[in-house]
Amino acid sequence: MFYLTNRFFWLFGGVAALFALAYPLALLFPVAQAAFWVTVAVFGAEAAVLFGRRPNVWCTREVAPVFSLSDANPVALLVHNRGNLRLNVAVVDELPVQFQRRDFEEKLALTPGERSVIRYMLRPLSRGVYAFGNINVFLTTRLGLVERRVIFKQPQDVAVYPSILQMRRYELRAMQHIAHETGIKKIRRIGHSYEFEQIKNYVQGDDYRSINWKASGRRAALMVNQYEDERSQQVYCIVDKSRAMRMPFDGLSLLDYAINTALAISNIILKKQDKAGLLSFSDVMGSALKAERAASQLHRILEALYREKERPGESNFELLYEAVRRLISMRALLLLFTNFESTYALERALPTLRRLSRFHLLVVVFFENTEIRALANEKVDRTADIYRQTVARQFLQEKKEMVNKLRQYGIQAILTKPEDLTLNTINKYLELKSRGLI
Repeated sequence: MFYLTNRFFWLFGGVAALFALAYPLALLFPVAQAAFWVTVAVFGAEAAVLFGRRPNVWCTREVAPVFSLSDANPVALLVHNRGNLRLNVAVVDELPVQFQRRDFEEKLALTPGERSVIRYMLRPLSRGVYAFGNINVFLTTRLGLVERRVIFKQPQDVAVYPSILQMRRYELRAMQHIAHETGIKKIRRIGHSYEFEQIKNYVQGDDYRSINWKASGRRAALMVNQYEDERSQQVYCIVDKSRAMRMPFDGLSLLDYAINTALAISNIILKKQDKAGLLSFSDVMGSALKAERAASQLHRILEALYREKERPGESNFELLYEAVRRLISMRALLLLFTNFESTYALERALPTLRRLSRFHLLVVVFFENTEIRALANEKVDRTADIYRQTVARQFLQEKKEMVNKLRQYGIQAILTKPEDLTLNTINKYLELKSRGLI
């Protein structure tokens, strides 16, 4: 396809100006004529070079078949100048409509035979299928009067799944027990869990309550019983997908934060030799995966989380209670991801949560409103600002009172910022496991 560049219009505009000046100054007319024919000849020569042969540039896209939600995912465009002429190249990739970007363009100069790689990152903020379109390559020579567009038809679909990159990153931290202020915390073990592993020689620092006196008498040396974490415990992630989870923070809904966390914690649960399961609910029940430790369980959880969609209805906790009683026969750890924006909403769900906590170890995970906290910490200049800040602080205090109320009835609770959800949930799981509560 044929395009005229800005340089073309500036050049022919200059020629037109010469002809205009030649009207009062007749001596300039031959100069204007010569400039016109030289410009036409140069233009024709460049057009012949660009359009007189097959496209001598090749371009392709390299992209992973699966993107991770909310993470920066790499995309590479490979460009190769196969001709013997230096070219200026502008590459326009047709990005998926979900990104709403119409200004993507990368420019580079390619010498004969040169290969180049254009790398850029994309951060998807919703799950689903993202469709890439064609790659448009615009070619010009050093003269830059005319431009040729070459279209490389490379439509490509990429599925955006819950964040696999975050899952792998948190798995590494949890397995190595990295103790950072903003990372996975080391949990101090109180006592020991219940599964006996072996008898070993006593070393300084071992719990003296674990000394095996009979074995010590036989060996004439102190011997201690060593225990290991209990395995094959059932842990369920329960995801609320009602309208309370549609609130956006940093481009992601609370449901997407919960889905990313459910995948990461499920992976760690399986690595810890426990059984991971999944439930989702709103006004109707959604996914229901029974807790298992099979090799394919993580893939099933990933596919189920990928298909989850927000619903406009309210949460039906009574329906959740019936589903849990029907599906889960043994005592299990339930990680419930939901959100309460008022004490009234908690009061409605509290009777059902108390009934669930009688049969299972229930951890209710809900969210702190970071925008309200930012408002509460703003500097105030007017009386109206003081009123708004007072209301914001009352709202934050109400959230803290919700946590205290849940703990009053023996229900574990986590109030967390959306961006800290995964870390706080993993820390709570490791803490409960180290204390032998599951």
